[in-house]
Amino acid sequence: MPLTDKAIQGAKPREKAYRLYDGRGLYLEISPLGGKWWRLKFRFDGKEKRLSLGVYPEVSLKKARENRDECRGDLAKGVDPGENRKAMKSARTDRAANSFEVVAREWLGKFIDPMSESHRKRVYARFENDVFPRIGGRPIAEITPKELLEVVRRIEKREAPDTAHRTLGSCGQVFCYGVATGRCERDVSRDLRGALAPAVESHFSAVTDPSQVGRIMRAIDGYQGTLTVQCALRLAPLVFVRPGELRSARWKDIDLDRAEWCLELSKKKGSNQNGLPQDRFLIIPLSRQSISILMELKSLTGGGEFVFPGARSRQRPLSDNAVNAALRRMDIPKEEMCGHGFRATARTILAQEFHIRPDYIEHQLGHQVIDPNGRAYDRTTFLPERQLMMQEWADYLDNLKAGEEVRFNKRERLTDLRTIMVGDFS
Repeated sequence: MPLTDKAIQGAKPREKAYRLYDGRGLYLEISPLGGKWWRLKFRFDGKEKRLSLGVYPEVSLKKARENRDECRGDLAKGVDPGENRKAMKSARTDRAANSFEVVAREWLGKFIDPMSESHRKRVYARFENDVFPRIGGRPIAEITPKELLEVVRRIEKREAPDTAHRTLGSCGQVFCYGVATGRCERDVSRDLRGALAPAVESHFSAVTDPSQVGRIMRAIDGYQGTLTVQCALRLAPLVFVRPGELRSARWKDIDLDRAEWCLELSKKKGSNQNGLPQDRFLIIPLSRQSISILMELKSLTGGGEFVFPGARSRQRPLSDNAVNAALRRMDIPKEEMCGHGFRATARTILAQEFHIRPDYIEHQLGHQVIDPNGRAYDRTTFLPERQLMMQEWADYLDNLKAGEEVRFNKRERLTDLRTIMVGDFS
């Protein structure tokens, strides 16, 4: 007689395992501990075999019969249901091992983790917030251009076109890595060229008019925030490093006696696009004004690791938004100036007003400089020239802050800059 739920529920464990048969090879095996296992007995190629179909009551009587009928359908087609199940399990394992998220995290670990911390966080955030929740679990080889387009279109619709383009580019690199490692056949992001609206290129806002620079310097001088933020604001235009490099400055890297800051650059790839090795460190000459600011701050933070520790914990650096937030409190809008903008300010004025050799300025900005013969200069070179440049720059900012009009073609000290002027290589 076929089994019933009542008969199954009433089956009690015995000293030895026993079976309750339902028909067509399906039976329920009751263990001495009370477990109830569905089994299917069948013959394939003349050999008797058994297959587990689950545990009662998780697998009901109705579901067990459906599983039995499915297996017997495989037998009718000449397929061993046991081997078919193993193949399907292996396929599921392969699909999980080759999911987009697995491949992407492997790519992130190889190519993004060695980058700067700020860049790493941005790339990871794009994947974890926008990509993984939607296609992360899909096998990378099965993702279609339409699926990927839906992901980046969602980003585009929240008025973040630049992020949408960057996300699409990063996904394309993941697909290329998948092709290289044999996990997919092609980069489906190539089919989406032109599918997104062009992103409007924008630069960090920066003031480059000397009179407006003087106004901002006077506003910074009158800022009434904490001493840590005050000093960060005052030092930012003097050294014009990247905001993350400024806020993460460590006392161990600063030699006040030598007036030098040995900075480990946040952008420190192993080589540039020309394949030339890049130096990871930049020596920043400190002007008298910079030394004065650091000496003032050392009495407050000199006992810790960071020059500019955070407000909540001295074990962490200042918030990455502290300088920009201070500029906003001084009624300097974000469209006019930002923390990163001090780099553009210095780059523009040093070139246009001081007529400094571009390679010296690029060195001071921490950029890799390639000479006409294709050689990459070490970032510690041209130190005497850069020392003079940085002191002249600090004095110039003081003059602007005082409201003085500076005309370089009439300055007596112009001859002091002869070694760093454009075209003078003597």
